[in-house]
Amino acid sequence: MAPGILVEEPVSTRVSNPVKLRDNNNASKAIFPDGIRTSGQHPPLYDQLLPYSQFPKSISGPTVWTREEYINSPEKWVHPFTDAEIQELSDEADAFIASGTPLEGISKTNFPLSRHLSKVLSHLRDDLLNGKGFILFKRFPAGEWSPLKTSVAYMGLGTHLGYFVSQNGRGHVLGHVKDVGDDPTQIHTVRIYRTTARQFFHADDSDIVGLLCVHRAAEGGESDIVSVHNVWNTLQREHPDVAETLTKPIWYFDRKGEVSSGEEEWVRQPVVYIEKKGSKERLYCKWDPYYVRSLTRFSDKGLIPALSEEQKHAMQVLEDTCNRLALHMVLEVGDIQFLSNAHLLHARTEYKDFAPPAPRRHLLRLWLATPESEGGWALPMPDSDEKKRGGIQVNDTPPRAPLDAE
Repeated sequence: MAPGILVEEPVSTRVSNPVKLRDNNNASKAIFPDGIRTSGQHPPLYDQLLPYSQFPKSISGPTVWTREEYINSPEKWVHPFTDAEIQELSDEADAFIASGTPLEGISKTNFPLSRHLSKVLSHLRDDLLNGKGFILFKRFPAGEWSPLKTSVAYMGLGTHLGYFVSQNGRGHVLGHVKDVGDDPTQIHTVRIYRTTARQFFHADDSDIVGLLCVHRAAEGGESDIVSVHNVWNTLQREHPDVAETLTKPIWYFDRKGEVSSGEEEWVRQPVVYIEKKGSKERLYCKWDPYYVRSLTRFSDKGLIPALSEEQKHAMQVLEDTCNRLALHMVLEVGDIQFLSNAHLLHARTEYKDFAPPAPRRHLLRLWLATPESEGGWALPMPDSDEKKRGGIQVNDTPPRAPLDAE
């Protein structure tokens, strides 16, 4: 059995096509304005995956937290923008717009924040990567600025935390979490963020995710976050069998047709990993139950294995444990939530919009990458040191930053 393969599988599922990475850090500026292409989804480096016996039985440190630490202590995780910080964002947004640079070409070089926000963002980036993994900004003037200025200021802020990556096959680097009428029961084709349905605990295909609330829902749409390391410790105490199942590379994740030429329609991987040997060797998580449940069109044809009872049990225990340990928060208009996708999972309750003509619930979303050479986690992935690692890239689809959902 090859190193890292923890179960006996048919040969057809054990072998994956070799990954041929392009020089994405030096991409054509005729297609990618900042010269950086999103790397996209890749299977892990299977020979770098570790067996359950080498996973920690308990994790300690700042990434392990409980909701009781934060429920009544908002000063530990809420940062209201000061008037000076808002003015800095406003000035830089106006200057960027005046430059005529396309929004897809924004970077921390052409959106400098050196007067008031640089220290805040430097500390925040470290905390997102190596600390508790979340923050809630308040007082962003989303209701006062135009959609363009709001988008510029938000994306500019994000570039000081990471490199924005494409979030779908259309190349959207500015995402819009908004109900567009898609049917949430068609999970093999529909992305749930485009519906009002509940989102179970998951991590996105990026290192950091940002959400800016532009309009609230009438009911629901509230946020829950949980420390993966606290969940892991709990599973090791209460359900070590589930913890072991999550380490096995037996999980198939749907790509929902957002696939480049010659690539497979799914990725096989574990749910939890250990970083590369020689690094900090921390445990991180890559999970979304919708992408696991939506593969019956392939398992029914015998192309991949169907979910086993062991996997179904693990999925339920994981969701129940996350719900029990999660910190709950509500995003108001002008709130920005930044979260780690390495050591946090997040969820959203189902919601109901106000009746027309009131605007629908609307969040602007960023997926941000933090490459290994710039302090990001050392992932057992072929693109670990790509600037825009992860994300969803279909062929050479250029990046786009629409100002509304489409």
